[in-house]
Parts: sequence; structure tokens; C-alpha cells
Amino acid sequence: MKNSDINNNIPLKFIDLFAGLGGFHLALERFGCECVFASEINSDLRQLYERNYGMPCAGDITEIDIKKDIPAHDILCAGFPCQPFSKAGMQGGFDDEQGRGNLFYRIMDILCEHTPEYVFLENVPNLKSHDGGNTYKVIAEQLNTLYDIADDIISPHHFGIPQHRTRIYIVGRLKSLGGLQDFHFPSHEGKTDSNIESILIPEDEDYMSIRPATRRHIAVWQHFLNILSENNVSIPTFPIWAMEFGATYDYKGRAPYFQTRKQLEGKRGNFGQPIRGNSKDDYLLCLPIYAQDNPCKRRSDQDHKFSFPDWKIQYIAQNRKFYQEHQDILQDWIQEIQQPGFENSHQKLEWNCGHEEHPNMSTKIIQFRASGIRVKLPTYSPALVLNTTQIPIIPWIATPKGEHGRYMTRREAAKLQCMENLREIPDTIAKAFRAFGNAVNVEVVRRIADNLIPEDRR
Repeated sequence: MKNSDINNNIPLKFIDLFAGLGGFHLALERFGCECVFASEINSDLRQLYERNYGMPCAGDITEIDIKKDIPAHDILCAGFPCQPFSKAGMQGGFDDEQGRGNLFYRIMDILCEHTPEYVFLENVPNLKSHDGGNTYKVIAEQLNTLYDIADDIISPHHFGIPQHRTRIYIVGRLKSLGGLQDFHFPSHEGKTDSNIESILIPEDEDYMSIRPATRRHIAVWQHFLNILSENNVSIPTFPIWAMEFGATYDYKGRAPYFQTRKQLEGKRGNFGQPIRGNSKDDYLLCLPIYAQDNPCKRRSDQDHKFSFPDWKIQYIAQNRKFYQEHQDILQDWIQEIQQPGFENSHQKLEWNCGHEEHPNMSTKIIQFRASGIRVKLPTYSPALVLNTTQIPIIPWIATPKGEHGRYMTRREAAKLQCMENLREIPDTIAKAFRAFGNAVNVEVVRRIADNLIPEDRR
């Protein structure tokens, strides 16, 4: 099929690369488009794709003969791997040692070979700023050899879907066919209301229970909030790092890792405990875990490579000041958070709910993250992630089995990604959240496609 021979009576054909659960497939089939090729490297997802869509799904795209095995198509869709560009990853970009960053060039090879009329890509928003903007500059220059392109950063919550998940969407149309003349991304400037209740399924019996230790940790932080409320103290707007309460080690200038043993002697570390030991190694282990490491590992700024980053210095200063002002009401509470079994990340709290006279964690969405326990209003879910330890907790929901509170379920995650119509989803919570965390949001793709694909081509 030649691009110049456009037949409005023939459904647009598309290919679904890095297909995952088929978010692009679900969105485009609503416009009457036909998927003629799919590729997914994960064998479980590949088999699931075949069962859900009744078509074969190829494996590793780097092993496909793009001339022989990929048929002619009108739209190339790809939510290409985001780990090389994500803030959560190592941000290796095109130099990613596992080769994931170079998969964009595989996309370009396919575009050059088949010249589909449209290209539709999705990635993390950090793609735009990675390497000072150079990564995106390369991508844009490559695409611009054939396509007129546009991009925008959009989240499902912009459209009333209760999930905060910003992603960059890049669309393009062949310059030889007129480019993107009248295209515009769907408007998402105004504030939209959303509520997590719209995706909850109270009767769902397939859920992960909250462990007793997790409930205990939530209760300890609720006690902290109660103490502040009873004493008319506002909840800090910065992340609360309880390990800094009572600490006196030097954190400005050279980080402790680069300080001498003599500089560390006589100071106090984690929860104000004296720094003791027989070596500098012992001394460092007395500090909060985030203060023990070598900041050079992650610092590209050579002028300040021996010091903590500014944000860490600021948080330490804010927490120490807060404790100095309120240590009389917090001294007994500190014993609670030092109980055995309290993981380091659970000794941090991020309250994202603004002012409340009587703050209550049981009416909020709670997420246990590496950066701390994050508490959010029940408006929308955080972005779905690949790790089961970070699945959002819904504390207020009553389960059919009599428990009060549970983790978000597989079916609820499917609704957040607008994939509730899938016939089959991964069969375990771990596999499901990993898949949904990597998936493109169907409704966001649908809204963009609605503006991209002319009505007379559907």
C-alpha cells in the first residue's frame, strides 16, 4: 500500500511496538483501525496479548526482519522503554548499557522502511529534559527527516481519570502528506475534578492484605499527627525525616563520607544517638542511611561533588529546626518510631494533604515509597509503579472478608489505565501492577487519536 494512494474506505492499519497490555490497541480499535503487527519482549505479556486480541505477537523487535516480517501500515505506535530516561532509573539515555535507549533507532529503521503516514509515541516526561535536552533534540531531529511532529505532556487526571501519571506524547504525520496542519492536542488546561472512589470495587475479594507491621507504622505516624493537632502545631509542608530529630552531625560543606573520624567524634547521628565505634565505618553506620553514602556517585556538578545536594541540605535543616522547636512534645513519640521492624523509608512522612484541623490518615490514600510514606487526598492515585511495595493503600474501604483497609486491586488498576474491558489481565498482583505500570493510558491515547485521525479515515 502506497501512502499516496489513500483510500478512505479502507481501515487504517497500525503496528503496536513494545505492546505490553495493548493500550494503543484498545484505543485505536475504537476508531475502526486494524492492528497488523505487534511486538512485545516479555513472554507472559506476549501470550496474554495473543489471547486478548486474537492475533500473533512477535518477540524482541531487534530480532525481527523489519522488511519481511512487518507489513505495510498507516500508524506506528510505540510506548518505547522509558527506563533509560526515567528519574526513577539510572537515566542512561541512549548510552543505556542494556541497549534500551537505542530502541528508538529501531523505531526509526521501521519508519524509514515503511514510511507510515502517522507516528504515535509515548514516554516519561523526563525524556524532554534528559541530558540537558540533548536526548529529545536527537529524537526530534531524526523524526523530522520524515515527519512534522508535535509533543505534549499529559496525565489522565487532566481528563477526570483519578490517576496522576504525566507522560510525554509525540505524534507526527508525513511531511509529504501535508504534516500536522490542523492537529492540536486535547485541551487539558482547566482543572478537572476526580475521585478515587470512581475506580474502587469494594466487593473485590482478590486483594493484598495490609500486614500488621504496616498497620502499626501507620498508627505511629497517626499518633504523630495527633500530637501536632493537640498542640496546635501545623503539619510541616516539607518531608518529615524523623531520623534527624536530635542529630548534630555536620551536613553542610563536606558530606560525612568525606569528613575525618575526628570531625565525626562527639556528634549525634540517627535519632540523636551518640556516634560511637572503633572505626570511621562504625561512625558512618550511626548516621541516617541517606547521610552515609558517597554523594560523588550521583553528582555531576564537580564544584560541589563532595557535598550533599542542596535539596538534602534544606530538608535536614528544616527537620532539625522543627524538632528543636517541638522536642518537648515529641520526645516520647520518638521511642515509638525507633521500634524494631521500622524500615528506614517508613521513618519518613510526606503529608500532601494541606492543612487539616484533625488530620486523619485513614481517609487518605497511603503509599509506602522509597522516599517515605506518602499521604494524599482521595482525589487521584499516584502513578502506578512496578513494585508491589508501592501499591496504594485504601485505608477506609471495608472488604468482603471483614478487614478494614487494603491495597488497590488488579481490577482497580485496570480501571485507572482505562483497561477494564480487557478479557484477561496478569494473574498475580505483582505481575499485574508491573504491566499496568508500564502501560499507556487508553483514554489519553484515545483523546489524542481523536484529534489526529480525520473523521473520514475512520
